[in-house]
Amino acid sequence: MINGENVNNINMNIKIQESNSINIYKVCKRAMDIVIGMTGVIVLCPIIAVVFIANKIEGDKGPIFFMQKRIGENGKLFRLYKFRTMVVDADKILMKKLKSDVNFREKYLNYRKIENDERITKIGNFLRKTSIDEFPQFINVLKGDMSFVGPRPYLNREKKDMGEYYNYIIKCKPGITGLWQVSGRSQNTFKERLKLDLEYYNNKGIWYDIKIILKTVLSVFKKEGAM
Repeated sequence: MINGENVNNINMNIKIQESNSINIYKVCKRAMDIVIGMTGVIVLCPIIAVVFIANKIEGDKGPIFFMQKRIGENGKLFRLYKFRTMVVDADKILMKKLKSDVNFREKYLNYRKIENDERITKIGNFLRKTSIDEFPQFINVLKGDMSFVGPRPYLNREKKDMGEYYNYIIKCKPGITGLWQVSGRSQNTFKERLKLDLEYYNNKGIWYDIKIILKTVLSVFKKEGAM
């Protein structure tokens, strides 16, 4: 017969095993992020030079990088880096459009993306289609703000719209790639992205991350979902 003390010991051993598994996962994930982050930053250096020259040729005098506050692990805000793919003051143009066009606002709130966005520069369009615009985020990965694989890095203004999903999603570091990026990306609605990020949280693990990485390589090669 199993007495109360034995039950407590069994429960404690289960908790210890779960805790050890989580710690091993975190250590392996961070080690993988450091290797991928360092490799990405090395590749990023010559890309910066190419993008800088391309912008100059196009007469674009704006900054090469775009920096924006995003929601990180445990709800902490961090500064996300990307190549700037839009005209200067793109956010102000967006806010003006949202206020003046009801149909545009409804579609944007549903998808959080804009088809045929006129704010995107010629060089920016190429960077997006090839996913090169995401490369500066390897700096975030190396710094520890992000992981290579994780939920979408949400905007602070989207916190309210995330609802109950927020409390689960912030338990993971946001990623350059993730389940939503390999599951339709721009074709997914905002709510569908939240559900995919929750699915990632519920299934996260090293092998799950590797599976997503392989799918990401295939998606980038096929240029699927870019916008």
